[in-house]
Amino acid sequence: MTDFAAGNIIRDAWIIWVVWWVVAAFSVNRMKQREPVFDLVLRWGVMILAFELLFRSNARPGFLNGRFAPHTAAVADAGATITCLGLAFSIWARQHIGRYWSSSVSIRADHQLIRTGPYARIRHPIYTGILVAVAGTILADGHYAGLAALAIVIAGLSWKASREENLLRREFGPAFEEHKRLTGFFLPRLS
Repeated sequence: MTDFAAGNIIRDAWIIWVVWWVVAAFSVNRMKQREPVFDLVLRWGVMILAFELLFRSNARPGFLNGRFAPHTAAVADAGATITCLGLAFSIWARQHIGRYWSSSVSIRADHQLIRTGPYARIRHPIYTGILVAVAGTILADGHYAGLAALAIVIAGLSWKASREENLLRREFGPAFEEHKRLTGFFLPRLS
């Protein structure tokens, strides 16, 4: 991570986000249907690998220590701003999904299809916010290891989102298909 003040802002923003996320997890409905444990463990393993590449310089092999972005305060500040905006967006999305949120691919008791706030335009806005935050963190750090981490996070979140969509399709049928037609996956639909 960068040695500029932006590095501290990024670290603190991620810590605050994780703490908020854990606290918010206590206000959800009980599970109705959950993904297999193996899938959950595999997904968490992949994400841990990505964050090891991103946050631990001693976990970066060879060429991944090279830089793609200049090591300047301006670049680090831009990265910190992008990180904070992404985390804030994911919190906003998490607030809208409320008691139906889950860290696993699951359906909650009395589950509702959320179509308010960022869900009105994006099917997986929490992941959008996380991806933006990871991109900001990577920009501030500037090493190729971050780009590898981003590729891993994109693949992991895309896989999880696809699994969630399968569950939502089975649970909500035509209502989910209509929602899918009107929204984008990680970005708003342009038309």
